[in-house]
Amino acid sequence: MLKLENVRFRYSGSDTRYDFSMQVATGEITCISGRSGSGKSTLLDLIAGFQQPVDGNLMWRDINFTQLPPDKRPVTTVFQQHNLFEHRNALDNVVVGINPKIPKKGRDVELAESVLMSVGLQDFIHTRVNLLSGGQQQRVAIARAILRDAGVILLDEPFSALDQETRADMLQLVRTLATEKARAVIMVTHDLRDCEAIADSHYEIEHGQLHKRAM
Repeated sequence: MLKLENVRFRYSGSDTRYDFSMQVATGEITCISGRSGSGKSTLLDLIAGFQQPVDGNLMWRDINFTQLPPDKRPVTTVFQQHNLFEHRNALDNVVVGINPKIPKKGRDVELAESVLMSVGLQDFIHTRVNLLSGGQQQRVAIARAILRDAGVILLDEPFSALDQETRADMLQLVRTLATEKARAVIMVTHDLRDCEAIADSHYEIEHGQLHKRAM
């Protein structure tokens, strides 16, 4: 289980004080909504380690990871602009999640191929990602998140630019990932239909705090 225990933060020169408390069980998806600038990205940055809280604890399976650097945290993030190497193929973009040397053969490559097949990209393993559709590129990003084997997956509005059919497929893929891989998933979205489609719980950020909403 992921727990945020009174995680407090304030940007220098800002009057807004953030105070986040919540928990997400393994196998569950929690949706985060809120107005633009309310603190949705701040919340993800604190969990991922891109911002450091002034107080409070971040816990994963009862282990405090508040002081760990981003690359040592049990967290991986899928962004709207999925941060892929567009000049490289799908396989390279996935295997780099566990081996920055991007090997061409071996166990890491076999694992990456297997994960790409599991997200329906068996025919595009060696295709450069700039030749893939938006939905296929997001599948590559999700495959990399699966391969990293991080317990916590953060989704920062990754499907907002997709058409409805592709978006529905991606949401179902995230639902399957959370359930079958026992991941704790936090999904930031401005579209409440995403929450209704797959989320187990819904929080809204108002005035720097999380408020649980009825599903």
